[in-house]
Amino acid sequence: MLKPINKRVVVTGLGLVTPLGIGVKPTWESLCAGKSGIGEITRFDCSAYATKIAAEIKDFKPEDFIPKKDARRVELFIAYALAATRMAIEDSGLVIDSANETRVGTITGCGLGGLRFMEDTVLRVSEEGPKWVSPFFIPMMIGNMVPGLISVHFGAKGPNSSLATACAAGAHAVGNSFRLIQNGTADAMITGGAEAVISPSCIAGFNSMKALSTRNDEPEKASRPFDRDRDGFVVGEGSGILIIEALDHALDRNAPIYAEITGYGMTGDGYHMTSPPPDGNGAVRCMAAALEDAGIDGNQIDYINAHGTSTQLNDLYESRAIKTVFKEHAHSLAVSSTKSMTGHLLGGAGGIETVFTALTIHKDIIPPTINYENQDEECDLDYVPNVARNKKVENAMTNSFGFGGTNATLILAKYRE
Repeated sequence: MLKPINKRVVVTGLGLVTPLGIGVKPTWESLCAGKSGIGEITRFDCSAYATKIAAEIKDFKPEDFIPKKDARRVELFIAYALAATRMAIEDSGLVIDSANETRVGTITGCGLGGLRFMEDTVLRVSEEGPKWVSPFFIPMMIGNMVPGLISVHFGAKGPNSSLATACAAGAHAVGNSFRLIQNGTADAMITGGAEAVISPSCIAGFNSMKALSTRNDEPEKASRPFDRDRDGFVVGEGSGILIIEALDHALDRNAPIYAEITGYGMTGDGYHMTSPPPDGNGAVRCMAAALEDAGIDGNQIDYINAHGTSTQLNDLYESRAIKTVFKEHAHSLAVSSTKSMTGHLLGGAGGIETVFTALTIHKDIIPPTINYENQDEECDLDYVPNVARNKKVENAMTNSFGFGGTNATLILAKYRE
């Protein structure tokens, strides 16, 4: 028999590793200042590629967060997640020990896992033979090593899982963690997403799909969600991790509370391999499901952290979906895409964007959509253009939509006793 779903769930710790900075404070400050983390690709020679820009993370040292021996044995996306997890646990003050280790779990999302290391290994095997394959090849490549190593490093022995639902993976991870706490399966969860795939095959693959921006001469202006002249997304990397807890558990230990998670929706488009339906039907049903789950009316939403990838179809269809769900209120609420500054972290996007949404509620500051210069006639909502906005935010929504038509929507609220 299923346990009753009745526990309130709150966000008590945040950790970020992003193209805007290492840590929550520098990332948030850059986000609110409208700074871009996008520049020329330095990871490989991209002279033959149509796209020569990405949102790379600079000056990250894994050994600052994990033992040097372990740092050599994990791929970059795993290191990002372990670093963000350490920050989030320290921020929340959560102590994991023998008394509670089986009640603290971890679910994370990523899209492509250790793609960079796989590329390097395949090339070396083809040139030098199989004897050069590292014994850590498989563990460094698979996505579930993120929650696996979070469990190893921090002692969380509760529910443990990894999701690979493309660009919705991080948000699905948070939503599924939310459900486990709601129904009493866990007291606290370490959750979010991570990705690090700025690599030759990733850029070449998305270029073949005509999905990436080729505004190489103006990297900082390349990601321009909802702008008339948008020409594709920009690949980003990093990790966003949250500590979420049952409210009673958080109050018992006097934990800080950033926001409350109140609703979660997930749907499938059933339409196309990569394109959302023109009417945004899957997104419509997903947002509506999250509102119903939260028990609120659409008019109570003050802000949406949009999926907003800066591609022609996604931004148009998401705007249509928002107008369908929120009707007249769609033009009164604020909508912004932080991908204009971080790029698109693919499976890690939902993690950092849920962190951003919690901070928006906590600080009553809405990050802008930068590079919004020319209005698209059909994208006619309030996208908080170019400058952050001070506004009281009681309820906020964050959307993540992935290839294959997989959708996730989370609703967060200002915590009230």
